[in-house]
Amino acid sequence: MKTDVTLALQILDAQLKQATSSKPSGDAIRIHQVADPIDMTQEAAERDLAVQMLDRGSAQVRRLRSAIARVQDGSYGFCLECEEEIAPARLKAIPWAELCIGCQQKAEDSTNRRERFVPSEGWLKAA
Repeated sequence: MKTDVTLALQILDAQLKQATSSKPSGDAIRIHQVADPIDMTQEAAERDLAVQMLDRGSAQVRRLRSAIARVQDGSYGFCLECEEEIAPARLKAIPWAELCIGCQQKAEDSTNRRERFVPSEGWLKAA
């Protein structure tokens, strides 16, 4: 297990370096004044995409740093929810995984249910 943790730490460190060196620039979200409504729409869409990319990159860096901290404190490889061991195949595929596959599925199901709920209209059917 020690070799696996050492290898995981190397992989996480490498991915963190890659994630922090290739993060998109905040320049893409600057508002540029344009007169044409079509250009305005295009600029807004590009800003939205840039914000999504920045959010996704920041979230990935947080997940990687969290996984590295778990390696260092000895809790790496254990589910944060049920505290059972995370399957080695899952950690190989997703080295920053915080949850075992069962708890991950429950978390995703819960998120999907919340996203479909509109307070004024109740539950909506998934499209």
